[in-house]
Amino acid sequence: MHRVAADPIDLLRTRTSAKWTAYDPDVLPLPVAEMDYPLAEPIAEALHAAVRRSDTGYNRGSRPVAEAFAEFAAARLGWEPDPGQVTCTADVSMGIVEVLRRVVGPGAGVVINPPIYPPFFDLVTEAGATVVEVPLAGGIDDGWSLDLAGIEAAFAEGARAMVLCNPHNPVGHVHHRDDLAALADLAARFAVTIVSDEVHGPLAQPDAPYVPFLTVSDAAREHGIAISAASKAFNLAGLKAAMILTASERGDAVRAALPYEVEWRMGQFGAIASIAAFRHGAYWLDGVLASIDDNRRLLVDLLADLLPEVRYRMPDASYLAWLDLSALGWGDDPAERALTRARVALAPGPGFGAEAGRGHARLNLACSPEVLSEAITRLADAR
Repeated sequence: MHRVAADPIDLLRTRTSAKWTAYDPDVLPLPVAEMDYPLAEPIAEALHAAVRRSDTGYNRGSRPVAEAFAEFAAARLGWEPDPGQVTCTADVSMGIVEVLRRVVGPGAGVVINPPIYPPFFDLVTEAGATVVEVPLAGGIDDGWSLDLAGIEAAFAEGARAMVLCNPHNPVGHVHHRDDLAALADLAARFAVTIVSDEVHGPLAQPDAPYVPFLTVSDAAREHGIAISAASKAFNLAGLKAAMILTASERGDAVRAALPYEVEWRMGQFGAIASIAAFRHGAYWLDGVLASIDDNRRLLVDLLADLLPEVRYRMPDASYLAWLDLSALGWGDDPAERALTRARVALAPGPGFGAEAGRGHARLNLACSPEVLSEAITRLADAR
């Protein structure tokens, strides 16, 4: 399997994105979910061609992106979404908020599963709803799963929706089909909507293929709405294009109720890049997955040799490592010490949930082996 090599650190430091401008030059920045690999050539060429023809106007609607994604999903994900049941928007977070605004009333409970992508807390409240935390079951030693009994209790107590992270950020867990089917059954029983963030799906490793929620059952199609994008798998977060996908009349009614401007918020370059990614980016993506696989295994060895106190379970999807640094005695937010003493920037664990994230931090694996090795060496030296 070929690999995609990360750009050299000196070149990376010329980038102007948040990852590379938020810290002093001596810091290794590994908190933001942004990859250090060069852009896939088909995407770069599509964007260059758009600039050459001054193609910087408004996007032409959802259909072209939806059709390209449908081809990609059928070939790689075991999913055949209907392009006619897709509404595009700017990004996954915006899609989640707009859907929640349609399916829950003011103050209604929305379930999330810490440790969880920190913006989920804010997205729920932005939509006028109330966060209901049902932490994942299990942990680093035995693996994670949905706490179906806890979710059932939350639905029974009145929660009207759940934002599912599938695969799950930050732990990299790929939810099992049986768990997703059971969740769909609960949604049907309590008339709840499952809003499934599937942006990390294309980054699942081949030995743990992800299951799109809308493929699981009739109940999932009836009560689920998926949000996805090329942004995470192809490193396009700054270009603004995402999809809201449905597979039932119930879901279609939610899309139909979205404000007209939701679709127009997709960027023209986001649409162009997404189409190129879905149609021509598979070879690049395979190389990135191989490089991430190397790094997730390298981290096992680095921690065993240099930081055996730190607990880590290899992620099955994405390029994010969830680290339990509690044994180091660095407090509730070990990322603080990592930054000040080791000059390594990590995503603070408590942001993923005050309880579930205590003593933890998230590290970005989508870098060169040399950067990863240097980061762990610095952390070990800071003990």
